[in-house]
Amino acid sequence: MKTGRKRDHGLIEEIVGRLAGRHSTAVVLFHQAVAERLGLGPTDHKCLDLLRERGGITAGETITASKLAAITGLTTGAMTGVVARLERAGYLRREPDPHDQRRQLLYPDMERAQEIHNVFAPIRKEVATLLEGFDTHQLTAIAEFLAQSTEFAYRHTALLRAQDTLSPSHSRSGNTGKESFPNGTSAKEQTRNGRRFLGKRPDPRS
Repeated sequence: MKTGRKRDHGLIEEIVGRLAGRHSTAVVLFHQAVAERLGLGPTDHKCLDLLRERGGITAGETITASKLAAITGLTTGAMTGVVARLERAGYLRREPDPHDQRRQLLYPDMERAQEIHNVFAPIRKEVATLLEGFDTHQLTAIAEFLAQSTEFAYRHTALLRAQDTLSPSHSRSGNTGKESFPNGTSAKEQTRNGRRFLGKRPDPRS
């Protein structure tokens, strides 16, 4: 038993160290390449991903620029620029909120969505083929690992941003010490936003 535990510990260290680091770097570089192919910046691309996952008729949730800002931690001013660029590129459209004319709802453009799908199709196919080699127990473990590690990433993103607001440089600029983000949400709210985004089972392209 001791030998088994020691071997498992070594494998865990390998996963959370070298393998996770390599995977994270590869994913970031891949999404950078996808953004370039689509003619977008990396931030615009990931905001569009969030909109496609959460917005529109099929997703069943209404999305505004302020809600996207709350999820991502971007300021509302920065998000206004993101939305304007995505709209000019034809990836989203804005419509008045029928319940509040002061707000605008964001919807992904379904015709352009096919272009995005085509870019991801080759890697999705390879990942699906890889997963077909695992049994149900292994697939369940993979899905659980992805869901939980994604939640960890959202939580630690919120914590890092909260720490930034508490740094001496922020204090000198008049920060009150409250754990809030540029868009006014708290670290706890940021974590909840991340959890709500998890919604569905992990997507191999994420």
